[in-house]
Amino acid sequence: MPQFDYSLVSAAPPRQVWKILYDPLRFAEWWSGFDRVTPGDARGGDADVTLWPEGHPEFALPQRVESHADEQRVVVSCTVSDLHFEWRLQPVDGGTDVSVHVEIPAAEAAREATQRDVVAASLRRLSALAEAEAVRDAPRARG
Repeated sequence: MPQFDYSLVSAAPPRQVWKILYDPLRFAEWWSGFDRVTPGDARGGDADVTLWPEGHPEFALPQRVESHADEQRVVVSCTVSDLHFEWRLQPVDGGTDVSVHVEIPAAEAAREATQRDVVAASLRRLSALAEAEAVRDAPRARG
């Protein structure tokens, strides 16, 4: 089974990154390649949310999502392709180390290169969104 890890350090504080990461209805804002997300399973199964790929409005990808606030960890598992993403946050000086561990089943191994690109872009988008929201929210926190 192919697997890989990516990480980056965001200037946003862990709480700001967590507010975006733990909310599966915000996945389409930062997870590269997805146009929208809807609650529940569009196929009638037991998924928590359904992701809809950009350019393929008819192709539902139901996902199971587990949030572990005490560990600042979110696990997302696709019920169609069995791809598994474990997102973790760790405080570092002045920001947050955002990392993801990806496991790809052997049947989907040909998608590894694409998933590496998607994950790298998604980390950058998540970080940028959290940093922008931290700046936007800063005046409220002081006032």
